[in-house]
Amino acid sequence: MSGTPKPNNISTKQDRIAKLAQQMPGTALRTLGHHIDGEWLTEAHRRTRKDAAPGVDGVTAEAYERDLEGNLERLLGAAKTGQYRAPPVRRVEIPKGDGKSRPLGIPTHEDKVLQRAVAMVLEPIYESDFYDFSYGFRPGRSAHQALEALWRGLMNKRIGWVLDVNVQSFFDTLDHQVCRDLLSKRVSDGVIVRLVGKWLNAGVLEGGVVRRTAAGTPQGGVISPLLANIYLHEVLDRWWVEDVLPRMRGQAFLIRYADDFVICFEHEDDARNVQAVLPKRFEQYSLRLHPDKTRLLRFERPRGDDARRSGPGQSRSFDFLGFTHTWAKTRRGGWAVLRSTMRSRFTRAVRAITSWCRQHLHAPLAHQAKMLAAKLRGHDQYYGITGNFRALRSLRHWVQLAWWKSLRRRSQRGLSAARFSRLILARFPLPPPRVVHSVYRSANL
Repeated sequence: MSGTPKPNNISTKQDRIAKLAQQMPGTALRTLGHHIDGEWLTEAHRRTRKDAAPGVDGVTAEAYERDLEGNLERLLGAAKTGQYRAPPVRRVEIPKGDGKSRPLGIPTHEDKVLQRAVAMVLEPIYESDFYDFSYGFRPGRSAHQALEALWRGLMNKRIGWVLDVNVQSFFDTLDHQVCRDLLSKRVSDGVIVRLVGKWLNAGVLEGGVVRRTAAGTPQGGVISPLLANIYLHEVLDRWWVEDVLPRMRGQAFLIRYADDFVICFEHEDDARNVQAVLPKRFEQYSLRLHPDKTRLLRFERPRGDDARRSGPGQSRSFDFLGFTHTWAKTRRGGWAVLRSTMRSRFTRAVRAITSWCRQHLHAPLAHQAKMLAAKLRGHDQYYGITGNFRALRSLRHWVQLAWWKSLRRRSQRGLSAARFSRLILARFPLPPPRVVHSVYRSANL
């Protein structure tokens, strides 16, 4: 095995793969597995999170690194000879804001390294195929770029209707055979195809029992987001560009982040035609749209002082990537699309911080202040966008309230709001709201 990899060497190899993919569009590439060597695996290990929970084997990243060179050499040999056996992922339930939970698969550290290595081979191929309106889990792309593209499209195009789509249990229903068939259109290398097939068939360890199905890719696997994008590129993106968009009578655009997407239209008849055929398209690939969460709504720019109150046929709001989008009056008297934190996400943040304050009731004040400040800054890193300042400020109010109530419980003398403000907040002020992602700042870059 080689020593520390040089990132430039890996980038050069990925550039060669990308160039080959561009020169051979629509062709299955045969020779890819040779790129995965000792240096490639070492770089894949470097890119893999080291603080994640261990998988079914209980081996942490720290333990794996004690004999990193030997472990990677053995892993490489097993992958190339076909002897590698993909272990089942350990399933845990992650609480959601609505009181429900979503399943998360935790692969072993070694499995994540190998998945990362394969993803590093596949990404340059599919980056030449994927469309610009796809933002989820792609190099150099983010949810905030998707939000900005949606905002600019709504502001600058003649849009009157929005189709808000929810794919029902996408990661649990992704068909394995369809996924293999789609992969084979671009990749025919035996090593890569064999490994992906093993991961799809690895199954889930839940309650001490390994369960294998013909559908689903566990959220948490390193390779899962890329497979999801490959799947939806065929199901939705390419179909939209090649078959749907040319038939539109007016302006229309699509923004997708993983399995979360919205389609915006100028004309109602275009919107309703797509709404009618979209479920049939997804059913062809063993996917279903959620009947209650997929909806078509009117979303046209109001005129003059018309506030367009919600009602039959009137402009309403929709949620996308954690934000509620609605038309609102600007300070200058015009109309703009306002993005504010979804109510459920805001409530979840308040409850989480309130719970933290109760659990750390007796921690030193300096520690409490430091952690609360970090939580607020972390919240701003995602929700700090143009137009959402009011929600950011409101969260500060609720955090201060939760902090004051928790400290009041431990104070024997009692702690009035005025005393809390004078003695605690004056000494340990919380950071002010910060718009981290400004559409105006990005426009000037």
